[in-house]
Amino acid sequence: MAVAAEPPQPGVVVESMRVAPTGRGIERPGADTLCSLTLALRNNGTEKASALGFRVEVSGQELPVYRNHLFYHRLEPGQSTEVRLYNFWTTETGRPFPADGKLRVSAALVEAQWMRIEMQEGVEVWTPIRPVAGLPSAQAITLDLAGGKR
Repeated sequence: MAVAAEPPQPGVVVESMRVAPTGRGIERPGADTLCSLTLALRNNGTEKASALGFRVEVSGQELPVYRNHLFYHRLEPGQSTEVRLYNFWTTETGRPFPADGKLRVSAALVEAQWMRIEMQEGVEVWTPIRPVAGLPSAQAITLDLAGGKR
């Protein structure tokens, strides 16, 4: 009897995510609150990784700013690295205060490249080698908003 092989673990995974209000003294976001978004990415590979593409959704709506943007953070092999993404508002035109008072945020690493990073004539040169396999890798969080149900 053949044993099913475990699917390979992605070379880079989203280990955790943190969403926090950016205002001083604000512990819990409410309506129209600016929030920061930080992901901890773990490079499980043996090469450096970068050229990171993300998909972020807030209350089920994709944030379009990520569609055509790559982040060039260096992810060292065998290490976790915090990557700060764009701030976002808890509510916006077209994305009102959630009726249940809960803000759902999801972030997925949808693309990345293994990179060769070397010095050439005093200049650091980043060369993509190949795509990181096994993506996407995602995390989600649900926040109770100040002000509760509306």
